[in-house]
Amino acid sequence: MTDTLRYVPDAPLDSTLISPASRPENPPAPLSPQQSAPAAAFARRSTVLPRVQWNGDRPNVVPFERERFEELRQLGQGGMGEVVLLKDHDIERMVALKRLPEASDLDRVLRFVEEIRTVGQLDHPNIVPVHDVGIDHLGRYYFVMKHLQGDTLESIIDKLRQGDAATHARFTFPVRVQVFVGVLNALAYAHRKGFIHRDLKPANIMVGPYGEVTVMDWGLARRPRQPDPVALTATPASTATSMREAVSLQTQMGAVVGTPLYMSPEQARGQHDAVDVRSDTYSLSVLFHEFLYLRHYLEGRESLADVLSGVEKVMPEVFALTSNPHQSPVPAELAWFLHKGFAKDPAQRYQSVDEMMQVLQGVMEGRIHVQCQRTLIKRGLHEALRSVDKHPVFIITASTAAAALVLAAIGHLLMVLLG
Repeated sequence: MTDTLRYVPDAPLDSTLISPASRPENPPAPLSPQQSAPAAAFARRSTVLPRVQWNGDRPNVVPFERERFEELRQLGQGGMGEVVLLKDHDIERMVALKRLPEASDLDRVLRFVEEIRTVGQLDHPNIVPVHDVGIDHLGRYYFVMKHLQGDTLESIIDKLRQGDAATHARFTFPVRVQVFVGVLNALAYAHRKGFIHRDLKPANIMVGPYGEVTVMDWGLARRPRQPDPVALTATPASTATSMREAVSLQTQMGAVVGTPLYMSPEQARGQHDAVDVRSDTYSLSVLFHEFLYLRHYLEGRESLADVLSGVEKVMPEVFALTSNPHQSPVPAELAWFLHKGFAKDPAQRYQSVDEMMQVLQGVMEGRIHVQCQRTLIKRGLHEALRSVDKHPVFIITASTAAAALVLAAIGHLLMVLLG
């Protein structure tokens, strides 16, 4: 069973744990610290940079050694270990450290190594970077990563849903599209590197105070069709305290691991060979739908069976003119964008993240496809606005002439009425 790490609001990391590697039929006994790493690796990490002292206007470099990482507080705890906030005394910055429990078994170590090496290959501004790896004095494997500031998309959606005025002022529909484009940038890069995420959801997206977007928790990422045999297990929904907890369960479906609420139909069925980049495009559509409409398309389904059935059959109502009492209707062109993303047949939905980005880029530039009355009107208005920039002299001349004709007609009408 896969556990979930839960973090305090300012934690930069997220919940889903790494996908299991191939499991031997008779798994080995847990590794002791002496078995898992060389004894020399257990030494505490010390600073290497010297202290600089000034005597008048002359600097002196003084050798200085202290423990490099100062542990400040825990950020999260789960079955795969814990995440803590550290201060790096060499570089003078805050970092986050994720570490395994003591005496972890071989399966956990292999999964941990898989997570580190996956994220280590994804060097992109929208993906949280790994700074270092090591083993601490208790023999626990760890890796150090950037400490992100900001809010998860899950937290932002909750504030929007509750009608928080400041959050609505900050995250208008155009800004939400920009945030989503940041997520798409990360996934487009990962797909080009050969990895699919498999657990895209609002809790795995961090939005910083300056609008920076980071996709986190690549623990379930793998290359398509890479062997990943696991058995079906799930946390009983009856143990959850809310609808979201009840259905955001870490579920292992045959060869696939993920969160049911955001799975593609083929992922929910455990169809190993069918899970590819198009499964990520489906999950991205679910995530974006919730960000726009402020509700999940499977809201109200509280059992795992109901959720998995909904993933297979339910299409969200994207063309409704009401989505939330605290905001205006979702723009029609974005509703049509989501409509294709929710196709249950992978061949009918977006075939790549690059295609999604291309369509959204056109929307942001006003190139709206006419698919309904609303999109027809908006397309016409955008074309008119573009004409002003393309032919300013003609437009100004025509507008002036039209205004003169209107004024002349009004003047003539007044003369006739006043006789």
